[in-house]
Amino acid sequence: MPPSIDTLRREIARRRTFGIVSHPDAGKTTLTEKLLLFGGAIQLAGSVKARKAARHATSDWMAMEKERGISVTTSVMKFRYNDYEVNLLDTPGHQDFSEDTYRVLTAVDSALLVIDAAKGVEAQTKKLMDVCRMRRTPIITFINKLDREGMPPLDVMADIEEHLGIECAPLTWPVGMGSSFKGAYDIRNGELHLFSPTHGGKTQEAQVIIKGLDDERLDTYLGDQAEDLRADMELLHEAGTPFAVERYLEGAQTPVFFGSAINNFGVRELLDTFVALAPGPRPRPAVTPGGETRLVQPDETEFSGVVFKIQANMDKAHRDRIAFMRICSGCFTRGMRVRHHRSGKDLSIANATIFMAQDRAGVEEAYAGDIIGIPNHGTIKIGDTFSEKTPLKFTGIPSFAPEHFRRVRLRNPLKAKQLQKGLEQLAEEGAVQLFRPLVNNDYILGAVGLLQFDVIISRLAEEYAVDAGYESIGIATARWVVSQDKQQFEEFKDYYNQDLSLDAEGALAYLAPNPWKLESAIERYPQVEFRVIREIG
Repeated sequence: MPPSIDTLRREIARRRTFGIVSHPDAGKTTLTEKLLLFGGAIQLAGSVKARKAARHATSDWMAMEKERGISVTTSVMKFRYNDYEVNLLDTPGHQDFSEDTYRVLTAVDSALLVIDAAKGVEAQTKKLMDVCRMRRTPIITFINKLDREGMPPLDVMADIEEHLGIECAPLTWPVGMGSSFKGAYDIRNGELHLFSPTHGGKTQEAQVIIKGLDDERLDTYLGDQAEDLRADMELLHEAGTPFAVERYLEGAQTPVFFGSAINNFGVRELLDTFVALAPGPRPRPAVTPGGETRLVQPDETEFSGVVFKIQANMDKAHRDRIAFMRICSGCFTRGMRVRHHRSGKDLSIANATIFMAQDRAGVEEAYAGDIIGIPNHGTIKIGDTFSEKTPLKFTGIPSFAPEHFRRVRLRNPLKAKQLQKGLEQLAEEGAVQLFRPLVNNDYILGAVGLLQFDVIISRLAEEYAVDAGYESIGIATARWVVSQDKQQFEEFKDYYNQDLSLDAEGALAYLAPNPWKLESAIERYPQVEFRVIREIG
């Protein structure tokens, strides 16, 4: 029996779904673990750097991630905090995985940006910010690693405002940094939280001992730094940007927190503010069969959801594939029948799961905003829409033209079938694209970043027992090609037959050997569209 409209609205209002984004090494995966720690989802946080211990970061589950200490896939985790149901998506930090990160940002309602206090804004952060700006995603910023020497806080905020084009409104303020780091002042509540680096991997409650800047104990505990704090607060009062919830929700302003994730400092304040301020599930654009665009409201009673990610082999023992679905409206209940709109088939979802990194639990019910996993036997693809009755297609999940290409080389010819299966399943995840030329049987991989090729070869060996390598190939860029002019399109296909391939979805792509040949093709065939982005689904 479906929930009442009041229950539906109440449950949806409790959901918070957000992604953590940052440049590599800013401490994003560490902060993810600490949020889970404070949310009660784990009892002891294992430092990502402590590789000698067998305890790796909870959200890094793939063998290559544990080996290199980087996140290369998106982890989806759920926990409860202060009566809120929080869905946390830890995205790849490495610059070679921006496409996976982009798709994750289409599934969240807000984002948490992690900045290294010593490095400020870096190139990858700018790219991710462009994605957030396009979608007007509200962002909270955590400036990390205050226990080390870094840029002065005003300089870090100026760097963010200049390079990311967003106002900074600090809600906490650091007292010192590095060896002189004493803690952080909560600007809104007028409380000083003292820093202690000893926590043993468990939650640390920041010690609040001083309320207000006039308390005499401020000078006792901080010494000369007390006057620095008072001067900073006066400066912020006179010239700083006051926090405005409306501007945050519009994506025009970011509230800023300072802390040290590795020491669990500043995480509790961040989490408290996040659940209180961040938006709940938002309406999502969809297209009807008639071609009309409409916004699907989260509290519509009919269930609907969209697949934004596929992950193969999360459990190697079962060779499984999981489709990650963002619920866009209504309530999901175990065993409910839904329509898979791309295939036109109805199916019953009896064994959906929720995730705590690679650990899973069965889902009895889930609401708009939740992320659930459904088993995928090769029939579900990124961008697929599911609903109870109304035909819909959610929009805005793109695939980008790759920038790097390699040909796969199989070292053991007896493993040809396993190679094909492995590449097709890994391409389903969308982090790498697979092209099959029209004129031969090559497997060509296309990726946004070079490291992705190493990931694929590593996973072929680890998960499919396929010994393969890759080699350079004379391809500079790719464009998906479509045309309304059938005659000119046939002429184009005949002329460029040697350079045409089908991607894993069966879409025709032109793999140009160099930029000049692409320009020549565009000029020669003006009625053919050469697309850099292809809508998935």
